[in-house]
Amino acid sequence: MHTDNREHFRRETKELPETFALKGIILDAPSPEKLRIWEEGYVICEKGICKGVYETIPQKYEGIFCIDYGDSLIIPGITDLHLHAPQFSFRGTGMDLELLDWLDQVTFPQEARYEDEEFAKEAYSLFVQEMKKSATARACIFATLHVPATMILTDLLEESGLKVFVGKVNMDRNSPETLCEKSAGQSLSSTRRWLEETEKRNYKNVRPILTPRFIPSCTDELMEGLAQIQREYSLPMQSHLSENPGEIEWVKDLRPDAEFYGQAYEKSGMFGKNCPTIMAHGVYCSFEEEELIKRNGVYLAHCPQSNRDLASGIAPAARYLREGMRVGIGTDVAGGSSLNMLRAMGDAIGMSKLYWRLLDEKIKPLSVTEAFYMATRGGGSFFGNVGSFEQEFEMDAVVLDDSSIPSPLRLSPKERLERFMYLGEERNVRAKYVNGKEIKRYE
Repeated sequence: MHTDNREHFRRETKELPETFALKGIILDAPSPEKLRIWEEGYVICEKGICKGVYETIPQKYEGIFCIDYGDSLIIPGITDLHLHAPQFSFRGTGMDLELLDWLDQVTFPQEARYEDEEFAKEAYSLFVQEMKKSATARACIFATLHVPATMILTDLLEESGLKVFVGKVNMDRNSPETLCEKSAGQSLSSTRRWLEETEKRNYKNVRPILTPRFIPSCTDELMEGLAQIQREYSLPMQSHLSENPGEIEWVKDLRPDAEFYGQAYEKSGMFGKNCPTIMAHGVYCSFEEEELIKRNGVYLAHCPQSNRDLASGIAPAARYLREGMRVGIGTDVAGGSSLNMLRAMGDAIGMSKLYWRLLDEKIKPLSVTEAFYMATRGGGSFFGNVGSFEQEFEMDAVVLDDSSIPSPLRLSPKERLERFMYLGEERNVRAKYVNGKEIKRYE
């Protein structure tokens, strides 16, 4: 018989054993169409790897350490596929502005402050503390162009136990003097210095990702140089794509050699294929751009709250997903005002309903299962076998407790999961595990 070992664990140990089980109501979505539910299941972890979900503990694992979470939901770790760490400090401000004005008036002046290492340490400490408390297990994160501040962020994230990609941002044009590298050469030199420093620190949880902010802020020379670095280091890349009508017109003026926005990245050699790529937004992709995204296996980070709050538009995320594109969800802090990926799933459903009602009634809104898949397996797959409780996947898990959002109804596990998408908060995250390591301990 397996009992709840939490109290012994809290008193006697600091780390879980290599092999353990979590017991509760377990849900995952291995595909956009399939929601699996174990009303009373055990998910088993061995050396950071999921060994499956069972209704009873298999004989092979009889007697292993087990934490019983009762009727709490246990879901795979959530991946935030796009956010800006330096913007956490000013989230919720400037939301009456459109994207390009918001960048000029709010974002760029605030990001320039990260030249001050003391400020960076204070701001990034707050950001990492909130990330640890959240339901997010993995994330793809923009820093700023400042190498020392970026190293402060990566050190803090390494200690957090979260698994993340972090990118030093590149910007050598169309930016204020206080937030613009002097030349492509200087930007590339700083990028190499950042990569060398990252290698020296031998991180286990943090990996580098090339991060040209977007085409308007990066010269052709800089993009070509980053592509060379990408080939040398075999790095992934993250940036922005077709987010805003004004931005798209700007790219047309800056890159007349490209027929559409995504082709500007491809001409530089960084748009999928041999360069794993995340593009945030994709609100206004042309047919040709969509086809290139599909062919090259580019990931799209759907950022519903940001698209709404910065008046960018409504991305056809449901259609993208159903057409086989690789689609995850991002909070896009501070275009989005919260790190709450639970709510981001609900926002994705809500925006897809607006797309259906206002733009194309043939595209049915996202289902609960589809939104759940996007936030777990959909975005998690950028990290490999992540985001599901399938055997041999990395063991990420989030335990959700809805006792603070009571109801007189007898709700099904799926209905409880859906309520977390609209009502869930940090306080509902009872525990969190990343690659078998406990990040947030039961209290």
